[in-house]
Amino acid sequence: MAYEETLASVPLFSRLERSDLARLGKVVVPRKYPKGETIVQEGEQAVAFYVVVSGKVAVTKGGKTLNTMKPGGFFGDMALLDGYPRSASVSAVEDTECLVMTRWDFTAELRTNPTIALAMLPVLCKRIRELEGEEVR
Repeated sequence: MAYEETLASVPLFSRLERSDLARLGKVVVPRKYPKGETIVQEGEQAVAFYVVVSGKVAVTKGGKTLNTMKPGGFFGDMALLDGYPRSASVSAVEDTECLVMTRWDFTAELRTNPTIALAMLPVLCKRIRELEGEEVR
């Protein structure tokens, strides 16, 4: 399966060249989660990034649902860069399949191809500006 198409739909990777997406597509692993399974737990060490391929997940913090995600949704993106503990839990609301990329695989790709990081920086800066309440074009 061509995972680069799925990765291209993720805003964090939206500026990557096709060749870079193909490289990252080789390090993702498809993983299935049955309904009710906790995929990531609030407070645990963050070690991976996830893209929802099928199914539905719920994002909760302190037992309160913050968001639900369907195919195309993603979570754990900051874990690729900082490895901080998870700020929320994510559970499968229905049988779900995700593409999973570990932080180690991602950083190994960055070391061999720093243009990936350069393409991601504008997207990350935009997210920071949006969080600070700035109007972003």
